[in-house]
Formats: sequence, C-alpha cells, structure tokens
Amino acid sequence: MSNQHTEHTPDRAEEQVEQVEQVEAFYTNVKRLGHWTRSRTIEVRTRRSSVHLDLRSAQLPEGEIELRLHSERSTLKLLLPEDAVLQESELTLVGRCKVKDRERHTEHHGRVVRLTGTLQHGEIRVARGGVATLSAMFSREFLDDARTAHRDGTEPVLPDPGKEHAAPRTGAQREPRTSPPA
Repeated sequence: MSNQHTEHTPDRAEEQVEQVEQVEAFYTNVKRLGHWTRSRTIEVRTRRSSVHLDLRSAQLPEGEIELRLHSERSTLKLLLPEDAVLQESELTLVGRCKVKDRERHTEHHGRVVRLTGTLQHGEIRVARGGVATLSAMFSREFLDDARTAHRDGTEPVLPDPGKEHAAPRTGAQREPRTSPPA
C-alpha cells in the first residue's frame, strides 16, 4: 500500500470562470456587431435605448448562449444565424411588450439563445440569415469595417462573421490589375 497523496490538478477548462459580458445602454444607441465577444453569457441593461447584438460570430464558444435582460422601454435587435433556436420561456414581460420573430413557429435545430430576466414596455426584434446580413451592412460600423478590410487587403467581417475569413494579403501576393481588352 502506498502512502503517496495525489492532488487533483484542475484542467484549464475548470480554471476558467465563465466571463459575463456587460452591455449597458441608457438613453442611447449601442451596436455590437461582428466579433465583439467570446462569452456565452451576456448581461444587457437598458433604459429608453436601442441595442443591436450580433450573435452570428464563429468565435462564440459552442453551446447555449444566455442573454440576461433588464430592459425598460427599449428595443433590442438580435442578429442570429439562420438555424438558431430562441427560447423566451424564462423572460418576464411587464406591460406592453413584444418579441418579434418572423420564424418563431418554424422548427430550428441550431444553437440555443436563451432569454432570461425582465423586459418592461419594450420590444425584441429577431433578424436571421439574409435580413441579419442586411441589417449589419446598413450601418456605419460596416463602412468602417469595409474601409479597414480594403486597406489591409482582406474581406469585411460584418456581413457574415460566422464565415472563416482569409488572412491579410501582403503586397507580393496581390494579383496584378489588368486593364480590360480594347
């Protein structure tokens, strides 16, 4: 029989405490588009505001995403992948509230986005697929992203953050421009 004592060494996954992303908007507009978080738990606090959250990023970890809402007289717009499942059963609606999802009654089998907390006299709008892409593209953030991508020789991230994007091209790798035949 051995007298050796072995200690349990935690794995890296156990060491990492789940980080909660905070989004606050009071009497203003806030947009979080593209690759803006790596957290699966997002706490949203709003009062008389408009918030756009893009949850289509490939950098989000696998599994369920939880949105903890504390929203009063605000509009929350969620940009989701085409096959995302929206669970709103734990969301408390106070006063005149609406959750607008055109595909609410169709069956989805993708990532689960769970809404919890309280929505007071507010509205949640859900955009999926092409509508989400257009919503991201018609923003000032997209113009900034497109200018940066053009300067770096890459593609803009905002239209489809779930897509794998190529690394920036260097000057030697650029294809020469040819003029059209006359």
